[in-house]
Amino acid sequence: MKGYVQIYTGDGKGKTTAALGLVLRAAGAGLRVFVGQFIKGREYSEIRALREHLPAVTVEQFGLGRFIRQAPAPEDIAAARQGLARLREALTGGGYDVVVADEACTAVQAGLFGEDDLLALLDVRPATVELVLTGRAAGARLQARADLVTEMRCVKHYFAAGVAGRPGIES
Repeated sequence: MKGYVQIYTGDGKGKTTAALGLVLRAAGAGLRVFVGQFIKGREYSEIRALREHLPAVTVEQFGLGRFIRQAPAPEDIAAARQGLARLREALTGGGYDVVVADEACTAVQAGLFGEDDLLALLDVRPATVELVLTGRAAGARLQARADLVTEMRCVKHYFAAGVAGRPGIES
């Protein structure tokens, strides 16, 4: 099967959710799936569900579980770089049919690594592996190289009214 590069980006809700829907579909079809999450380091509900109910899906997190508001700390950069190396291994090692780099575009925006680092992953991706990148502000060069780009646009969100993230819905 030919693999493609997909990007889910934009300021709207649903980027990770879309990628995880694809993970569910792929696992149901017997495909081998790797999910690597950048920036995130807490066990959100979806990660717990994958680990408990879909043992064929490998999930690894490359974040320290905190928001990066200014320049990233050296330990944030080190965690992200380790994640890039692990993602490259998952892509090229022959063990996975689908590889998801969740919040990879956001990691670029946060200064954890550069767009060139993600483009280098596209360069080594075997033609049979599906690669999914998520996160806000996917760069123009990355979008140009992708086969599918979906932009999630926020039209209205209850967060603006002060509603906090709810377990099982946002976290």
